[in-house]
Amino acid sequence: MAKKNMSLTKVPMPEHAPDVRNKNFEEVSLGYTAEMAMEEAARCLNCKNKPCVSGCPVNVPIPGFIEKVAEGDFEAAYEIITSENALPAICGRVCPQENQCEGKCVRGIKKGQPVGIGRMERFVADYHMEHAEPVKADIKKNGKKVAVVGSGPSGITCAGELIKKGYDVTVFEALHKAGGVLSYGIPEFRLPKALVAREIKSVEDLGVDIETNVIVGRSVTIDELMEDGYEAVFVGSGAGLPRFLNIPGENLLGVYSANEFLTRVNLMKGYKFPEVPTPVKVGKRVAVVGAGNVAMDAARTAKRLGAEEVYIVYRRSEEEAPARLEELHHAKEEGIIFKFLNNPAAIVGDDNGWVKGMEIIKQELGEPDASGRRRPVPVEGSNYILDVETVIIAIGQSPNPLIRHTTPGLECQKWGGIIVNEETMESSKENVYAGGDTVTGAATVILAMGAGKKAAAAIDEKLSSK
Repeated sequence: MAKKNMSLTKVPMPEHAPDVRNKNFEEVSLGYTAEMAMEEAARCLNCKNKPCVSGCPVNVPIPGFIEKVAEGDFEAAYEIITSENALPAICGRVCPQENQCEGKCVRGIKKGQPVGIGRMERFVADYHMEHAEPVKADIKKNGKKVAVVGSGPSGITCAGELIKKGYDVTVFEALHKAGGVLSYGIPEFRLPKALVAREIKSVEDLGVDIETNVIVGRSVTIDELMEDGYEAVFVGSGAGLPRFLNIPGENLLGVYSANEFLTRVNLMKGYKFPEVPTPVKVGKRVAVVGAGNVAMDAARTAKRLGAEEVYIVYRRSEEEAPARLEELHHAKEEGIIFKFLNNPAAIVGDDNGWVKGMEIIKQELGEPDASGRRRPVPVEGSNYILDVETVIIAIGQSPNPLIRHTTPGLECQKWGGIIVNEETMESSKENVYAGGDTVTGAATVILAMGAGKKAAAAIDEKLSSK
């Protein structure tokens, strides 16, 4: 039995220095060594009621895998994690553990910091990738076909679960590269693309067929997929339609949605112009509107592309910023300038139609609104111009309307999300299921995975009872 570690703080994670990393796209955090992982695992109290598991959307048996890490049996730990989570290397890096598993950790609630569950999950997954030999899956086919729309976290998880149950699964991806938001939305310094490619390949190695450059709703409709013999369809097409502020000047040159900006950089290598035909111009001064994880990603990316001053402009206070604390911390370390309680009123252009500034009104917090948060109220006469050459809008996304417009009988929310039975993830259209951001709006990777997993179980239960 490993000796318990009674330290109140997590074993620190090694990182590149801020003034070095903000000039390159290398991964910021270097990960634990085996010794660090075992030391951190020894902090786990191995609670009888396992509250951390209830905080995990895919129900990973967390104390079980941590116990194996403490013993140094990392492959056994990997087997335990992947019994419930198909993408541990990704989840270990981008999950908001502080609001989920670690948020329920007794060690963190009673005294000190919670156990570093995400850090250990990342270590175990990376260790397995480096040391394990590929294992050929022996899956007995059941002769039934299922189509999956989208190769992001929910789609890949659903496909992986179904292929293991014997279904022939085809994933249809609109872009030229699989991975969805994992490939186009999350920067290299947070989630290396080679790692995403390896996780995707592990699902392909099970037998999942991924067809890229297929836009469901245009190349083929859901009804046509059904006619082609697919007995069920899972829609995991994400939320790629950006929201805008609807203020003057949003059509000026130099205004990006965060979605476009990050896609150009991550997926289309726009930073290599003119080697590639998708230039990304950032200029010396950049304003990013919003304070979620996507806003942090956009701001930190702009800094790495050479911007001298990068501002986060957010109408609420820092306490209300939706980004992970780790992302806020990293952004501050890297020199991002935060302007909380500041609200954009207009984007100002020069005579050639390019951005030259942003008009901003200072805010103060008033009475709580319907969400319970205190409403930002403009401070009269506080308008000022912030000199910037680029504006990136990062205030959220909604689902692309293409599927709902081309699928009769598919009921959707007013804002575009597909309406599903939360127990089965089945939509109003029989044998059409949906999950992830196309149902919830922009949310987390692990919640999307949980939806894909739930849908796969429901699809199997329905089709196997036929």
